[in-house]
Amino acid sequence: MNNKFQEVTIKSEPIFKGKIISLQVDTVELPNGKTATREIIKHPGAVAVIALHEDRMIVVEQFRKPLERSLVEIPAGKLDEGEAPIDAARRELEEETGFSAGSLRPVCSFYTSPGFADEILHLFLAEQLTPGELRPDEDEFLDIQSITQEEAKQFIADGRIRDAKTITAVYAWELYKLTGRI
Repeated sequence: MNNKFQEVTIKSEPIFKGKIISLQVDTVELPNGKTATREIIKHPGAVAVIALHEDRMIVVEQFRKPLERSLVEIPAGKLDEGEAPIDAARRELEEETGFSAGSLRPVCSFYTSPGFADEILHLFLAEQLTPGELRPDEDEFLDIQSITQEEAKQFIADGRIRDAKTITAVYAWELYKLTGRI
């Protein structure tokens, strides 16, 4: 890791602490000795699942209040305190879709918005799915769909899929179909 760009925190001021995120404003010393402020969202981390069943991907459609619209997304959710990402992935898949996975493998982990948030998202591949009972959170209203790769690409083109994790999942699925590796 190259530290020549490191910003040293001089002061950190908590602004808001919510159920899922917190916001702080940090005063930092820049590499050139000047100071700047950084607004930072702290997040416990999240998981998302590429759930493949009968050559289709299981997705959920739900309303996203910050966007004032519905999006089609892969199943996902935040990590509970102390929860291992693979356990969270299994839990979120079952809660949001009703499916349980016979095989659940890590694909990659990535930062969702490193310019202002520390959220890391752990992406998993779920296969050998068995249908079960849907158990969404009480404030979660979902429409579960099973889509082909062609439909997924059309959803991207139409703007029904617009989030980074789901777009990443669609192209990871395509790579997996072409190479057998993910």
